Amino acid sequence: MAQVVLENVYKSFQPVAGSKSGSKSGSKSGSDESAISPTAVLRRIHLTVRDGEFMVLVGPSGCGKSTLLRLIAGLEDVTAGNILVGDRLVNGLPPNQRDIAMVFQSYALYPHMTVYENLAFGLRRATPTHAANEENGRDRVSASTRNSASTARTLPTWAETVLVSATRPLPKRWRYLSAQEQAIAQRVQAVAQMLQIETLLERLPKQLSGGQKQRVALGRAMARNPQVFLMDEPLSNLDAKLRNETRAQIVSLQRTLGTTTIYVTHDQTEAMTMGDRIAVLNAGQIQQIATPLELYNRPANQFVAEFIGSPPMNFLPVQVQSPLLISHPKFRMTLPESWEPALRRYSGRALILGIRPEHINISLPAPKNLSVRVKRLEALGSETYLTVGFTTGEGRPSAEASPLLQARIEPDRSVSLGDDLWLSLMPDKIHLFDPTTGEAIAEY
Repeated sequence: MAQVVLENVYKSFQPVAGSKSGSKSGSKSGSDESAISPTAVLRRIHLTVRDGEFMVLVGPSGCGKSTLLRLIAGLEDVTAGNILVGDRLVNGLPPNQRDIAMVFQSYALYPHMTVYENLAFGLRRATPTHAANEENGRDRVSASTRNSASTARTLPTWAETVLVSATRPLPKRWRYLSAQEQAIAQRVQAVAQMLQIETLLERLPKQLSGGQKQRVALGRAMARNPQVFLMDEPLSNLDAKLRNETRAQIVSLQRTLGTTTIYVTHDQTEAMTMGDRIAVLNAGQIQQIATPLELYNRPANQFVAEFIGSPPMNFLPVQVQSPLLISHPKFRMTLPESWEPALRRYSGRALILGIRPEHINISLPAPKNLSVRVKRLEALGSETYLTVGFTTGEGRPSAEASPLLQARIEPDRSVSLGDDLWLSLMPDKIHLFDPTTGEAIAEY
């Protein structure tokens, strides 16, 4: 296995000739392609994925996470920067020489091939580099099996290849198995057993369910036993229940194999439950790299705070009054003393207060609490989510435009639509952000 290192990676795409942007810039002098500015998709990407680590790339659609995966796989060329797999610089290597396996969102199974043939396809076309790795023991096929098969071989390689291809459609007992085919058969059987798809080996993809197709796609990548797995939103086509089951299976398999894995998703729940670490991307740049709980409890900026967590964090504009008092048109509260060093330079300035729904409680009337009215109620059985709007504290809606807030309460708490409540914020769970930069203000 190997670590993956990305050093100051940039990726830009040149606009297609004849596009609207190109026609405007070239209207005076014909088709001057040099005047067309390239579109920057990724900028200043620094990322180290440790050997055996499960790294998740997460972010909204269009943030560049799939493009980053394609750069590592060699399906796209790097505009600038370096990509290293293990101790090899792979910028100039084609995909088949990088010893990387990729699982696509669309399964990408060969419809005319059985499950067995889909799993064996990559092994039959292994590059010399991969074959050498297999000889070093990475293919998990015993040396004794290979040696005995090699001793029994008496035909030239070209003749074995012809016989293997010609007899493949025949029943098993009539097929000719070369030494390579015997090794491939053992590898396919081992992978099928690991994924619990032994009974599906003779089926075609059209005879499989979505979850079974996904396991075959995973098995095809696993069969090659590469240094790195790349997975591009492999669960997005599955229903909720199957997604949860397959998600747990992928994590279990990765722990068993110990293969370095880079997993792309836009689903923050998948990211939080699967990754050893998570890299959050937005607009082509990495916002923060951390463990799931660190991202949740100590987001680096307002984007990460809003993106990680469901429902998302609530945000309110507040004014800092030294040393620890913060005020909003609807409430005033004093923060814990640990905030004083961080807030000293923000006295008299505006900040953004962030609070997660589970850190808001139903309370009693008080200047530090929020007077609200319930506008929407979502009872999920294990918990209840309220969407509320500010009121004047006298049962009338606030005349000022104000954001709606979400709060999570106990499921047995009796609340109805239109109820007037007082909510309190947990002071030790508050986050503060700079409104200009969006960066988090660290509590000392």
